[in-house]
Amino acid sequence: MVLSVSEWASAGQAHLVRDEAAGLEGIIVLHSTALGPAAGGCRVWSYDSADAMAADAFRLAEGMTYKNALAGLPLGGGKSVLRRPEGAFDRRRFFRAFGAAVEELKGSYVTAEDVGTSVDDMRAVAEATRHVAGLPPQDGRPGGDPSPWTARGTFLSMQVAVERYLGRALKDVTVAVQGVGHVGEALAMMLHAAGAKLVVADVASASVDRVVAATGARAVPVEDILSVEADVFAPCALGAILSAETIGSLKARVVCGAANNQLATAEDGARLADKGVLYAPDYVVNGGGIINVAAEYLGWSTADAVARVEATGERLGRVLDLAAAEGLPTNLAADQLARSIVAGGPALERDAA
Repeated sequence: MVLSVSEWASAGQAHLVRDEAAGLEGIIVLHSTALGPAAGGCRVWSYDSADAMAADAFRLAEGMTYKNALAGLPLGGGKSVLRRPEGAFDRRRFFRAFGAAVEELKGSYVTAEDVGTSVDDMRAVAEATRHVAGLPPQDGRPGGDPSPWTARGTFLSMQVAVERYLGRALKDVTVAVQGVGHVGEALAMMLHAAGAKLVVADVASASVDRVVAATGARAVPVEDILSVEADVFAPCALGAILSAETIGSLKARVVCGAANNQLATAEDGARLADKGVLYAPDYVVNGGGIINVAAEYLGWSTADAVARVEATGERLGRVLDLAAAEGLPTNLAADQLARSIVAGGPALERDAA
């Protein structure tokens, strides 16, 4: 059953955010606090409608619940989604106002960077609340931009997926990377260092040019990246890219990328499996960033954070094992395991830090 915004709000799980003077409009969704305060980044995007903004927030918050559970973190799942103001705006005032909204939740929600936000934005948020991470690192502890951590976990997961499903190493495959922003670019550099051949696309031509110059990647138009000849498709942009309409065009045999909510619907996981494509569930693969956020917020050491990120491939392997044992599409196997953990079942690494 899909709840409406008003139903989520009446349950205390959806909080509308508005400050007209600051140009702030958005929503904070607390999907679950069963394992701890709801944690998830702040996304700023140009949405066509309030309904579209809310739908994105609900999907992303649920994904954070599962991501945090499978990463063994003592955190629930939440997300904040803000509508980007038209034209120029005062970012510091905008994010201070958002920070005030986070503070009103009294620690039940912890925010950090996401699409459209930066370390500087989180500094402004921190002027109004302490329930924020992604701030510049201090005293050698985790902090700052979580993108490299996300990219590292995605890289390690891709190693596992390629070795298990294709029987090859990364140096022997071609990877099509959709989106070379902060995470996608970092992933491309890691793949290049491992010897993989790259095909890349992004709406930002400067980002594509930079990656091509550094890695020798082949650039293609954004509309062609999903259907290029490649062994691995790595979605690292926005979500819902894999659907009944697009899966038929996919040439890759492995999907493993850092974008959130890559499947348009849960049924698309079965469509990929029926096509003979191994799908590495996104919230298993891309957990490195939230691990860094958790380590910063909870005061863990860098060594603790690194150990958790380095175990990302092992966590993916356990999900793939469960999918094989129970004959499930990999996305449903991941959901089943995550829900078990949220309900009090055994975590994969609950005592790791």
